[in-house]
Amino acid sequence: MVREAWSLILNKDPRFNVIAECGNSESALLQAKMLHPNVILLDVNLGEKNGIELVPLIRKFSPGSKILGLSLYTFPDVARKMMQAGASGYVTKTSPIEELFHAITEVKKGEKYLCNEIKDLLYKGQKDSDDPKVRISRLSIREIEVISGIRKGLTSGEIAEQLSITKKTVEIHRYNILKKLKLSNASELVDFFYNHQSQF
Repeated sequence: MVREAWSLILNKDPRFNVIAECGNSESALLQAKMLHPNVILLDVNLGEKNGIELVPLIRKFSPGSKILGLSLYTFPDVARKMMQAGASGYVTKTSPIEELFHAITEVKKGEKYLCNEIKDLLYKGQKDSDDPKVRISRLSIREIEVISGIRKGLTSGEIAEQLSITKKTVEIHRYNILKKLKLSNASELVDFFYNHQSQF
């Protein structure tokens, strides 16, 4: 439904022509290889393979395509990893549609683009802010994955098995999560999730 909405909006603008929609990583790779689009809007969350892992593969099959990362996540670390992997830009799904249009035109020209929401968080993050959104923005991709497991009620051992890491590594991530969010214990972490669940 989201893809259809984007296609409808983009196709109404004479500057854009949507030539394909993909629901998974395999389809995205195949369409990129066949069609070589000028710009690819790539969601970070693709289920079996995340968008960050997919970027270098797409660039291999369609080196001329510019990749613009899209995500619900307003985490600067996610945007940084996406662009380090080879994406030309990053926009959150809460960014205004006008900014999405601008981002597409910029990366098409060969420019790099980082949405205003992420840039604002990066600026605020340079200060010792107590803003929960800024604290959340300091989390790493792996820490977000650990949080996802915690929210599902998984133990550290179960999270470790799911992420193919050691239980000790999960415990280290849990400690770092508490530190970055300025929380003291697991109980406070659960309360924090409940009060800010829209951010995850």
